Amino acid sequence: MTKTTVISTEGTAATVRDRLHLWGDSVWKLIGGLQSDAFGDDNFNGHIEHGEVGYVRICRLRVTKHRVVRTPGLISRSERGYLKIVAQLRGRACFEQNGRDVWLSPGEWSVYDTTRAYSVTNPESVEQLVLMVPKDVLPEQRLALDPLMVQRFSGSAGVSRLAFETARSAFDEIETLHDGAADSVADAISGLVIQSLLERNGQPTGLSLREALRDRTKDYIRRHLRDPRLSIDQVARALNCSKRHLHNAFAGEPDSLAGHVMNLRLDACRRDLADARLAREPIAEIARGWGFTSSAHFSRVFRARYGQSPSEWRAAAG
Repeated sequence: MTKTTVISTEGTAATVRDRLHLWGDSVWKLIGGLQSDAFGDDNFNGHIEHGEVGYVRICRLRVTKHRVVRTPGLISRSERGYLKIVAQLRGRACFEQNGRDVWLSPGEWSVYDTTRAYSVTNPESVEQLVLMVPKDVLPEQRLALDPLMVQRFSGSAGVSRLAFETARSAFDEIETLHDGAADSVADAISGLVIQSLLERNGQPTGLSLREALRDRTKDYIRRHLRDPRLSIDQVARALNCSKRHLHNAFAGEPDSLAGHVMNLRLDACRRDLADARLAREPIAEIARGWGFTSSAHFSRVFRARYGQSPSEWRAAAG
C-alpha cells in the first residue's frame, strides 16, 4: 500500500523567497521541472500531499496565487514524458499550451503534455488535483494529442465526469489500495482520460473502451500466466469488471479468453521444450511452471495443438 507524503511551506519562519524556493524544489521533483513565481506576494504558501496509484503519480495542491512555466530548456532536462491532468477543486486557473489557453473553475479539468512548453497562472489561492500519467504506458491510439491539449472538460457529465470522480476517489483511497488494485485504478484513470479525449475528438468510444479492456486483460494474463490459479473469475476481480465484459472484449478475436490463455501457455511450453538449456528439465515440471496442473491434460492439449506429443516435439527440436 502507498502512503501519502506531505510537503508544506506553511508554518515556516522562512522569507517568501525561501518558501518559494522550497515550493519550486518540491514541484520540480513531483510534477516536473518548472519555474515558479509568486507575483511578489509576501504571503506565498504552498502545501502538497502526494503519493502513487500504480504508475500514476497523484498530488493534491493547496497554494496561494502564483505562476509556473515549463520552458524548452527544462523539457530537454527531462527523461520521461507525461500527460498531466489537473482537476480544479477550488479557485480559478489559466492553462496555456500550443498557442491556446483555457480557464478552469472548480469541477473542471484539463490535460496537457509535459514534452511541450506550457504555463499555469493561478491569480488567486487554488486547490488542485494533479495526476502524472507516463505517455509510454498509454495504449497506442489513432489520436493526435496536440489539438486536444489544454481543453476544458466537465466533471459533471459524461465520460469526463467519470474521469474526474475516479481521480478524486483514487486520491482519497490511496492508502487503502494494495499493489494489484492500484494498478487497476491507474489503468482506469488512464483509460477514462483517453476516452474523454476520444469523445472530444468526435471518435466513438464504445469500441475503444472494449479494445482498452482487451489490452488490459492481455497484459494481466501475460503477467500472471505462470499462476495455476489464473481464471476468468480472477481476471474479472483484478480488473474490477464483469465476466461478461471480459468475454465481450474478446469478441471478434481469433481465440476466446480461455483459448488465449491456453495458447499462450502452450507456446511457452513449446519454446522451453526446444531450449537446449532446459534439456534435463522434466516435461512435467516445464508444464507445471506454466500453469498446467495435470500432466495428462497438458499432453492431450499439446498434441491437439501441434500434432505431436511433448516428448516427440522435444526430440525433434533437439
